[in-house]
Amino acid sequence: MAKTQIFMASTLYGTATLAAAIDTDRFGPADRRILLVSNNAATPETTLSVDEMPGFARLRDRFDEVRSWNEAICPFHPGGWSPRSDDIPMWERYVRLLWDLGDDDIELAVESIQVNPALALAQIFTGAPVDVYADGLMSYGPTRNKIDPLVGTRVRRLLHLDLVPGLTPLLLTEFDVPPEIVPTEAFVKVLGQLADTETDLADIPAIAEPALLLGQYLSALGILTAEEEEELHVRMVRGAAELGHTRVVFKPHPSAPARWSRLLEKEAEAIGVELTVLDSPVLAEVLYQRMRPALVIGCFSTGLLTASALYNLPVARTGTETLLERLAPYQNSNRVPVTIVDALLPDLMDKDAVTGRQPGMPTARLGELLVAVGFAMQPQIYPRRRTAAERYLSQHLSPHTWRYFKRRRLTALALPGALPSQLSFIPRNAAVRRVARRARSVKRTIKRTALG
Repeated sequence: MAKTQIFMASTLYGTATLAAAIDTDRFGPADRRILLVSNNAATPETTLSVDEMPGFARLRDRFDEVRSWNEAICPFHPGGWSPRSDDIPMWERYVRLLWDLGDDDIELAVESIQVNPALALAQIFTGAPVDVYADGLMSYGPTRNKIDPLVGTRVRRLLHLDLVPGLTPLLLTEFDVPPEIVPTEAFVKVLGQLADTETDLADIPAIAEPALLLGQYLSALGILTAEEEEELHVRMVRGAAELGHTRVVFKPHPSAPARWSRLLEKEAEAIGVELTVLDSPVLAEVLYQRMRPALVIGCFSTGLLTASALYNLPVARTGTETLLERLAPYQNSNRVPVTIVDALLPDLMDKDAVTGRQPGMPTARLGELLVAVGFAMQPQIYPRRRTAAERYLSQHLSPHTWRYFKRRRLTALALPGALPSQLSFIPRNAAVRRVARRARSVKRTIKRTALG
């Protein structure tokens, strides 16, 4: 019987990860390989799909066909739709007919198995073996939702990039899924092919060794207000200028409003910095190869780790301490990427750290920290991690590491660092909570005034 491999991808970065895995024989032989593209943007109709982005043509030859998940489930949105249990047989027949799959044996490769659209695809092809690939820092954190064992036990391995050498992913370890590294050399080679796409990238300015700023559009996630995110970008420009950089390139998030770049242009002009705003939706890694930035600045973008680990570029972070305080609930899946960037990378305002004279947290200690954070985030999924979390908190909780935890969360889980029992009424007392909220509001107001 014929075998068909279906690779689901929603980003060019993820597609490049798959291409590198295929190039290094991380997937077995197949009679047919289908790239299933899913556009997960809030309004897919106004956003480029993966197969429409600059550079995709260089990845296309790894696959026999390209199909659209959005078209298959239209008019539903990929992020919000999954099949009803009773409808799964019907959906499998429909998809097999739509994609000419016949009775082929199916193998799946998906990202973010715990949520749709990957979860929906795995549910439709009941019994198909699944490989999960990770294209970011979230693989080092816990699985964000409890996965049905009928899906989780079918996952054979977790393919991931070695963004933090020596650090082992926590994702899917509740099913004893083994991690497997996609070779760094192969991934960098694939990215090099994207950077050589002269036709698609002709509008990228030839600026040698600028400071490169990475935007993320955090206000869309409800983590920061639009005004706070604007100020975050302004601080990036100021920080670059204070470190002596006179040429700055800003790569905004594709969905970010244009007014942000205009505000940055005003600030750059005021402090004498030459600012270029990129409109082309290219990967940051392509810019690393084209421009060789003297410094890459961001908040908690995965691009900071690829710059550091894959291209040996200087990097700096800003805003992570605020995000660690703001992320809610504690289980927010962005907590682990923010924690990694905050613990490993230098603060933009710390010149000695940015210039490499103050190293970040050792990898072994970071691994212990992430186990403790991961357990605090998902104790029901990782009950076996309690002992390790208690050990870390009892030995390493300090004024610096407190930023990665919340006392209320530790109290709820009866972990070291919790409120003393005689004070345990405080989190439940409405009057105390009102005073605390007022105090935090005043503190933020003072901080914004000082920064302004």
